Amino acid sequence: MKTIDVAEIAGQSTRLTELIPNIQVRLWLAEMVTLTQPERVILCQGGLEERASLFAAGIEDGTFLALNPQKLPGCYLHRSNPNDVARSESCTYICTPVQGMAGPTNNWMEQKAAYERLRIVFSGSMVGRTMYVLPFVMGPVGSSLCRVGIQLTDSLYVAASMDIMTRMGDVAWNVMKTSDEFTRCLHSVGDCSPDRRYICHFPLDNAIWSYGSGYGGNALLGKKCLALRIASFLGFQEGWMAEHMLISGVREPDGRKSYIAAAFPSACGKTNFAMLIPPAAYKEKGWRVTTVGDDIAWMWVDGKTGKLRAINPENGYFGVLPGTNVHTNPTAMETIGHDTIYTNVALLPDGDVWWEGKTPTPPESALDWQGHPWTPDCGRKAAHPNSRFTAPMKNNPSLDGAADDPAGVAVTAIIFGGRRSSTIPIVYQAFNWSYGVYAGASLGSETTAAATGKVGLVRRDPMAMLPFIGYNIGDYLIHWFRMRAKMSDSPRIFHVNWFRRDAQGQFIWPGFGENIRILEWIIKRSHGQAYAVETLLGWMPRPADINLEGIELDTQAFADAQRVDAEALKGELLAEEELFLKLAGELPKEMIFMRELLISRL
Repeated sequence: MKTIDVAEIAGQSTRLTELIPNIQVRLWLAEMVTLTQPERVILCQGGLEERASLFAAGIEDGTFLALNPQKLPGCYLHRSNPNDVARSESCTYICTPVQGMAGPTNNWMEQKAAYERLRIVFSGSMVGRTMYVLPFVMGPVGSSLCRVGIQLTDSLYVAASMDIMTRMGDVAWNVMKTSDEFTRCLHSVGDCSPDRRYICHFPLDNAIWSYGSGYGGNALLGKKCLALRIASFLGFQEGWMAEHMLISGVREPDGRKSYIAAAFPSACGKTNFAMLIPPAAYKEKGWRVTTVGDDIAWMWVDGKTGKLRAINPENGYFGVLPGTNVHTNPTAMETIGHDTIYTNVALLPDGDVWWEGKTPTPPESALDWQGHPWTPDCGRKAAHPNSRFTAPMKNNPSLDGAADDPAGVAVTAIIFGGRRSSTIPIVYQAFNWSYGVYAGASLGSETTAAATGKVGLVRRDPMAMLPFIGYNIGDYLIHWFRMRAKMSDSPRIFHVNWFRRDAQGQFIWPGFGENIRILEWIIKRSHGQAYAVETLLGWMPRPADINLEGIELDTQAFADAQRVDAEALKGELLAEEELFLKLAGELPKEMIFMRELLISRL
């Protein structure tokens, strides 16, 4: 961590050249310093010692609270502004010369007008503040897809979090060398007013400007902003894919290892699935699940083999806490036991933290996520429903050996899933790639607290990417169909729904570690070793094809959960029309054909 005098930046001193060897970065930094006028500039170079210094500075200015070092060594609590607790989708824009490039599902701002508006709010936004310069790399170093970003921010929380979530520091200079290809990320918390909040993406300029928010998804610009919105556009241009998907490795008792990529909307069990621990009966047989990534996958077709491969561009986890405990996700609990940032959780008197669902019995008292006294009978949540943890990938005891391999992993199966209480069965397989793309594109899920807005409404969320597609959704879907032509043998595509409820409103499927039972069928089916029956929606397992031994679910209950009601499915098709009407002339012809085939089966 080096302090750079503002005059050095304006004068492009010899010392600045040694610290920041890339001239394009130096010139851009000088322009942004002139615009934002920080009091001082600090170049972050990564590493544990530097991170400790950032935490120490954050404790001093109130950004962080140190937690109990015996119970949670190296852990800190951060409280965000109460009006800044989730992704602000209404304030998120794709900024292009014409609206057609952004498409009908994105908020759009004309590129020049956006820069003009942003220059006004960023002008002098860092007066009296410190600007942190964060050079970072997304993706394993050496990967053909690895990308460099430079984020300028006035947030200590962002600086410390980016050190966890990305490969931050001098490694970025080594990757980019003299290239001018890097994502220009400018961020200021500003006054944190919702009325002056902008998260703007400029895909043609490979740039992101974010103002007025300090929350993770809006402020950690390497995550959703770069790794999905900007990267999805780059992938469209260059022939690869950036997807909102976990990547897991599954080892069977015979030693065969397969990798799956799975897309779930935020707060729908993605991290739990990525860190799945099989139940005892499966572990004893030799089943094991390992984590490559829990949120984002960059995928490309190997030119030599024709197989789809994937890497996790991130270096850490930014997961939802409510409901996480030693029973639902013991891997996550071990991962966040040290060197972790907790955001918007309750603080216990002994310096530990708590959130709803962590323990069966709540604590007698605590300070809630806003720092106010809390008791179980006060009528308020102790932790925010979207409270989060930020933890290093290396903390994960189930980390896959290929998690940092630049060659990535070969994808055997792709899984789409949402949160649906009815209509959609627990699992089915798409008939083929085109129908699988249709199933993913028409994905519906009940909304959660991960984004601002109403909770519990069914929203169409194509590939769980609706908030993260950085260009026209019609082109995005066409890109999915075109990717198949590059493959000699495509991954099989499946749809799952862990959240189906019975007539009493109870979840039918036990979920969590028991999901290995469905995953077993998926893996074997992908290798041509499992039976399935043809149904209206796709290929489905018979109750006899799923191992139900040891769980409180009999074959009849599973069959009921798998039953497809033709009338309910007709209603689902009608509900999909909202998305289809939005797309209108942008709808790929393959989507129309797949829909017509499904209707004909009804």
